[in-house]
Amino acid sequence: MATDRDTVLEAAVGVLSRRPTAHLDEIARAAGISRATLHRLFPGRDALIRDVGRLGLQRFAAALDTAAVEVGDARTALRRLVDAAVPDAMLCAFLAGESQLYDDDEINDLWEVQIDRLHALFLRGQREGVFRIELSAAWLSEAFFDLVAGIGWAIQDGRLAPRDAAFSLAELFLGGALRRDPTPSNPQHLGPETGNR
Repeated sequence: MATDRDTVLEAAVGVLSRRPTAHLDEIARAAGISRATLHRLFPGRDALIRDVGRLGLQRFAAALDTAAVEVGDARTALRRLVDAAVPDAMLCAFLAGESQLYDDDEINDLWEVQIDRLHALFLRGQREGVFRIELSAAWLSEAFFDLVAGIGWAIQDGRLAPRDAAFSLAELFLGGALRRDPTPSNPQHLGPETGNR
């Protein structure tokens, strides 16, 4: 019988991401434990949801650490982050979609720390001339996290094979975020001040 907290939390994510109002009985069954065991681990639904949120933020923090986002050129650091974050994309999807977490000060504080690190990566990349400067680093951070969440949902629903996830995320995001110098033969790369009208 699985009683490891993280295993139970991951099972909860799989259920709650499909059915946010799922009963604790369903979550216990998915985790392979009794409802009584679930209650011993988590005193109630709110506590379970908060702990899933904490796990998601801990995993995203670990991905930022594994990717060493403060080290090396920003494009390579972002590719490392893609590889490190995709295995926990479903937890990111839960974080993006669970509105109850927005009222939790501890969760919000943890979120701010992680999003600030991501923001710093994009800001550094803009200064290096890697990322587009007409898109704010704050927006790039939010968009990246939301795309990781989208990968989680796509994998869960069978729209994307797990083996294709990191490639799909990196190509889609970098295709829009990387800075390109405008060229006469490629007018769609012109900025808003000089673009064709």
